[in-house]
Formats: sequence, structure tokens, C-alpha cells
Amino acid sequence: MSATLTAPGPATDRPAHRDPNVVRWLAAYTSSMVGDSVYYLALSWAAVQAGTPSQAGVVMAVSAVPRALLMLGGGVIADRFGPRRVVIGSDAVRCAAALAVAALLFFTSPGLWPLALLALVFGTVDAVFMPAVGALPARVTSRAQLARVQGMRGLAIRFASVVGAPLGGLAVAVGGASAAFGLAGLLIAVSVPLLVSVRLRDLPPDDKAAARADTARRDLVAGLRYIRRHRVLAPLMLAIALGDLGFVGPLNVGLTLLADERGWGASGMGWVLAGFGTGAGAASLLLTVRGRLPYAGQVAAYTILAGSVAIGALAFVPGVLAAVGVALLIGLLAGLSGAMCGALLQTQADPAYLGRVTAVSGLVSLGFAPLSMPLSAAAIGAWGTGPVFVVSAVVCGLGGVVALGVRDLRRAELPR
Repeated sequence: MSATLTAPGPATDRPAHRDPNVVRWLAAYTSSMVGDSVYYLALSWAAVQAGTPSQAGVVMAVSAVPRALLMLGGGVIADRFGPRRVVIGSDAVRCAAALAVAALLFFTSPGLWPLALLALVFGTVDAVFMPAVGALPARVTSRAQLARVQGMRGLAIRFASVVGAPLGGLAVAVGGASAAFGLAGLLIAVSVPLLVSVRLRDLPPDDKAAARADTARRDLVAGLRYIRRHRVLAPLMLAIALGDLGFVGPLNVGLTLLADERGWGASGMGWVLAGFGTGAGAASLLLTVRGRLPYAGQVAAYTILAGSVAIGALAFVPGVLAAVGVALLIGLLAGLSGAMCGALLQTQADPAYLGRVTAVSGLVSLGFAPLSMPLSAAAIGAWGTGPVFVVSAVVCGLGGVVALGVRDLRRAELPR
């Protein structure tokens, strides 16, 4: 598992969707993500059954704390020890933890404490797993194929969200929470042998030296300094942060409150979410098929701006059908902007720093942006959905303004 296999060089380069090496990586990633979806459903179901709704909420939130606190350190680990090795170890730990809780729930009724411990383990491992997952594509394919891989990864995420929840629900119906946790563990386990078979492209000598500083602290400082001094990555991080801060609140808690206010019900909200998912999936499919879009920096900027207008408009649509159409547009624009930002992040960063770069991006998206959800809920309670959606749209639009205002980011291109 720890042996390094070196992939063929650029002379034998081929489109990512036809590369068996990339396909094995994608299959491993998809299986792991489907397992994640099943795990989250099993955790929420088991927590509600074992405690009160407030206690279940605490259990679901436990994993966010170590993930936010340890994410930057996880990026250092991914760069220092190699992303494939870290992903394999992370999936092995997550598999073992899920199967252990499945066995415990099958034989006993222990209450909430093993669920909280499992959430804590997953959150801690995620802090290492997520940066490594972000750094791995650059080691399994060429820079020219990273945009297409970004689209393939987006399709895998959409597939996991569509398939994982029904699978988890079926497992709960057949064998309870223990069966669902067991299924999650097995799905995550499938990724391990697939990842072992993935061949890696070796780092250039200069990048190897950059990946091995004297101490972990110096690694972290070097990574942050690298981002701060980079003419594209620094403004790109700011654009991503503003876009996520304006997007997460309205499209999570805000949509629920909007559906309740308009009387759309759970089914209406489900259709709106389906519209968003369809649009986002279409954006990922476009990038997968095309492999590259010209004027990547400008595309990212204009789609962020257009998406922010659509977010603001969502609060003023007259009915469910119009809301579904606007949500589809939001998904398409947000999917394109997210794919472009992700592809630029992958292609602009040196592979030796990708773990730390992904960690900073993940900390922004998973650590800071969720803070907007309780603020959005409180603001909607005080001023209503319309003003809050408009303010959120302005914040999101500022990300597009940053992307347009910084020349190096605006002119950034994806490699051919």
C-alpha cells in the first residue's frame, strides 16, 4: 500500500475518461462518497432514535469541530506523506469505525455516546482526507486533463447524493441503523483496493523538496505564504470565500424557510432542490465532455455574478414551477463557477502544495461558510426572506467582482 507506482509520462497521455488509471481513481472516489452519504443518513437516523432532536443535532454537528480546527494540518500531512497514502489510510479508518459501530448497535443499545464518538472520528479523519482527495487528481493525470477530472468528480458527487440516500434508507428499513452503518463501511472499503492499484505521477525534484520542509509548522507556514504570494490563488481564495458565504445560507436554511413561507411544502422544496442538482450536474457533464473551457477566469467571474442575481431572484418568484426553473439556473451557474474555480485551483497550484491549497479552500467552504446558516435564519426571522436573499446575492456577487477586478485571475486560462 505504501509503495509508489509511477504513471507513464506525458508522451502516453490520453483523455481522462479513457484513462484506466483515472477511471480506477474515480471508481474509488465514487464508492467512498456513496458510503459517506449512507453514513450521514444512518447517523442522523440512529441519533434521532437514541435521543431528543436537540441531542441528535449535537451529534450531527460534532464532526464539524475537528474538521475545521485540523483542516490546515491535514493539508500539511497530505503534502508530506503523499495524497494517495493518506486517502487509503483515511478510508481504512473510516471503514473500521463504521463497521465497529454497526456491530455495537447490532448486539447492544448503547445510546448516543458511540454515535458521538463515531462523528468525532469521521470529523477528525475528514480533516486529513479532504485535502488529500483534492491533491490526488494532479498525481493521477496530466495538467491538461485536470479540468475534465474536475467535471468527472462533480458527476461522482451528484451520483453519490442521488444514490446514497435511497441506499441508506433501504438499509435502515431492512436491518436498522446497524445495517446502514455496515453498508457505509463496506462501500468505503471498496475504495481501498482500487486506490492501491492507482498509479501516481512522480513529482519533479523541485516539488519534492518543497513538499519536505524541516517541520510540519514550517510546511504550514510555507503553504500559507505560497498562497498569499500567488497572483492567481490568493484572489481566487477570496472569490471562493465570498461566493460560498453568499451561497450556503440561502440554499440551505434559507430555502427551507422560503418554502415554508410560500406554502410549497416538503415536496415543493424537494423539486427546487432537484432543479438545483440537475443544473449542477449539467455543468459537471459539460466540463467532463469538453475537458476545457476557454477564458476560465472570466467564465468563473461572470457565472458567479449571474448566479448571484439568480440567488436574489429566487426569493421573489411567484410559484414552485418558477422556483424550480430559477434553481436549475442557479445550479448550472454555480456548478460552472465552482468547476472553473476548482479547475483553476488544481492547475495553478504546484502539486507539492496542493494538499495545503485544498485545505485552505476546504476550510473556507466547510469551516467559515456554514457560519452563515444560523445568521441567515436569524436575519430571515427579523426581516423576511427577500432582503436576506438580496444581501446574500450581493455578498456572492462580490466574489465575481474580485475575479474580474484582479487582472491575473481574470486572464487565467486552463492548460491545453
